[in-house]
Parts: sequence; C-alpha cells; structure tokens
Amino acid sequence: MTGTVPTEGRFLTRQNGGVRRTFSRAELESFRDAVVPDLLPTRPEHDLRLLFVGINPGLWTAATQTHFAHPGNRFYPALLQAGVIVEPVDPADGLDDPQRDVLRARGIGITNLVRRATAKASELGKDELEAGGAELAALVERLQPRVVAVAGITAYRTAFGQRKAVMGRQPEPLAGAELWVVPNPSGLNAHETVASLATAYGEVARAAGVVDS
Repeated sequence: MTGTVPTEGRFLTRQNGGVRRTFSRAELESFRDAVVPDLLPTRPEHDLRLLFVGINPGLWTAATQTHFAHPGNRFYPALLQAGVIVEPVDPADGLDDPQRDVLRARGIGITNLVRRATAKASELGKDELEAGGAELAALVERLQPRVVAVAGITAYRTAFGQRKAVMGRQPEPLAGAELWVVPNPSGLNAHETVASLATAYGEVARAAGVVDS
C-alpha cells in the first residue's frame, strides 16, 4: 500500500507496510536559512577523534535537525560499509538522542563550514565559506579532535584559499588536528558511490583511531 498520512504538518509515506517521513517543497522551503546544531561531545568520557565537516545543511537536514539526512545522501551507508558504525542508520526521520550518543561514543562529531541551510551548496558565497573556514579553525582549536575531514574539495579550496588542494590528507594541520579532504556524500555528487565513499571515510577513521588500522 502506498499513501500519505499527515502528521503535524508533515507526512509519513507508507511503503511496503512501513512508514517514512517526507516533506512537501513548501515545507522544505520554510527551513531555508535554519541552523542545525553541531553533533559534538556532551560527556567527559566522549573523546572526539574524528570531526566530519559538511559544506552546509540542506533543507531536509534542517527539517529533521540531523546532519546528512536527505534520503539520497550516502553518508551513513558509507560509514556502515567502512565499519565506522556497526548498525544501519536511516537519518531521514531524524536521529534520536541514543543514535547521536552512539556516534559520540565512537568518537565522531559533525559540523558544517556554513551554518545556514540552503537547497544547494552552490547558493553559498565566497565570503560565507571563508568566514566558515575561520570559524572551523577556532572550533578545532577549542575541541582538539585528532582528525578533521572536510567533505567537499571545492568548498575546502574556497574556504581556506587552497586553490590547488587535492583529495586526501593535507600537508598542513588545522589548529593542531590532522586535516583531510574527503568526497561529498550528497546524491548530487555522481562521481562517487557508497563503496568509494566508504573507502575514503574508512581511511580517515583509521587515521583517527575510530577503527583499527
């Protein structure tokens, strides 16, 4: 059975007996410029080993308050395939607190270069990305993760003025942290697959000590 059931202005889509949240275009547009809180340590025992850095929240991410939440995003499937997480995550409905704590307990944090949500990263200006790079450096200096992984080479080049940067480990650290650039997991990035993303994310996870080398 396929249909939609309204709930608090949103919809749950029934597929094969299950339910999954979806949003109308108007609902998503209402989240433009919204901010999504960083996923960062909340307890003394949380050791931030690996900080993933997205470009900025998409509208679905803003609607669910969950990073990399669009159903077409390959972030969590790639983490699972790489062994960075051990249970499947479907972020489309939004992660709950226990799921967030699982990531924190693994030593994983998530932030963005730019905080405001847009439909596409191409809507961001150069000044926004440069300011975001400076804010990221300050955050890294304060939290001292072992490894920072920026997901998106074009955004990284703009934010840090590194026009010739390539994927992989960067020659200079960021505020004392080992700095990597990894592929963007967005479904719009047709150059990557879950398998290729898993390879890249597994590499930074091993560098950070999240998984065994």
